[in-house]
Amino acid sequence: MNSEKLIHDAHDVLEGRSQRNRFSRVLVFMGPAVIASVAYMDPGNFATNIQGGAQFGYMLLWVVVTSNLMAILIQTLSAKLGLASGRNLAEVCREQYPPWLVWIMWGLMEGVAMATDLAEFLGAAVGFNLLFGIPLWVAGLITAVVTFLILGLERYGFRPLEVVITAFVGVIAICYLVETILGKPAWALVFKSAVTPRFQGRESILLAAGILGATVMPHVIFLHSALTQGRIVVKDPVLLKKLFRFELLDIMVSLGLAGAINAAMLIMAASTFHRADMTTVGSLEEAYKTLEPLLGPAASWVFGISLLASGLSSSSVGTMSGQVIMQGFLKWHIAIWVRRLITMAPSLVVIMIGLDPTRTLVISQVILSFGLPFAVVPLIQFTQRRDIMGEMVNKPATTAIAWTIAGLIIALNLYLLYRTFAGGE
Repeated sequence: MNSEKLIHDAHDVLEGRSQRNRFSRVLVFMGPAVIASVAYMDPGNFATNIQGGAQFGYMLLWVVVTSNLMAILIQTLSAKLGLASGRNLAEVCREQYPPWLVWIMWGLMEGVAMATDLAEFLGAAVGFNLLFGIPLWVAGLITAVVTFLILGLERYGFRPLEVVITAFVGVIAICYLVETILGKPAWALVFKSAVTPRFQGRESILLAAGILGATVMPHVIFLHSALTQGRIVVKDPVLLKKLFRFELLDIMVSLGLAGAINAAMLIMAASTFHRADMTTVGSLEEAYKTLEPLLGPAASWVFGISLLASGLSSSSVGTMSGQVIMQGFLKWHIAIWVRRLITMAPSLVVIMIGLDPTRTLVISQVILSFGLPFAVVPLIQFTQRRDIMGEMVNKPATTAIAWTIAGLIIALNLYLLYRTFAGGE
């Protein structure tokens, strides 16, 4: 389905003229949250979830569940801002804040975009390296070419890109379904751990903070509002609320799947590495190589394919986010291929000089922590204002919950930064 036909069909559905069946009507509105959800299963998530499962078994599964619920609310507010205001978060920041603060926020978000792309680009390169034995620097160049091709789909409208990203998400989901089946987890313990908060020493608290605090990604908060702002435009308040309900379903399904994939990562690590008393699996390369003797050659290949799909899709989404941030804050527009070259440059440098990819992934997550308050706080501020949101302004209970979540996420990120620079003491 091309983008023009989709927009026409969406208006037919909203205005009650569509003859489609219920599933087809819903499918018209699916897409923005699928793209946003990629950030929640990027290579950084792989490293954190695998470490958590290997070291503590199923114990921290409840953290994955909790963090996913938080992400659903934050991304819902982002999508709603784009729908209600017709502007993305960066544009509203530019309109509402003084120029000096806008420039600071832009600089921080550019750093966040590059740090995000660093993790995702490296993940894809490591995926090529593990699967095909390609040297990392060659894998990096291949990653650059493939993401150029993916981003080139934007010239044909938003739908082709949404379809390709959805396909990547499907590959990741299938891979982890296979990994979970091969691992034969203890399902009774899985379900209990998903709803039972508990810790086991300081290290488990730190890992929980890593999983929870790194869940909401600054760049995708900006991106999601841009994905909804002009995709399907309606002015009538009744139709706008109806459109929001469809977008909410998109978010629930897409982020629900992302949460399930993250849970599957941790379950796989718990049922293989932790069960085999291999609690020190600390890198993506170790996880790949260790899966084969534990579960057979198919398991390591499936892991490598899922990592590659995650890296390629999330790297593309990271570049899109950088474009939105620059255009929104500064009204600057550069060609997407130039943007791709700028954001991937640090990744290629890291590969060329031989830095450890997994360690670099961890450092990139620390950089993301600095930018988080500058995305979450403005989002809640703006969505609680009737002059910006109109009839879709947050209810008081929604705002209260959102501020509580924001405070928790920011506190955990500050804790992570403190532990990082204090050397873990």
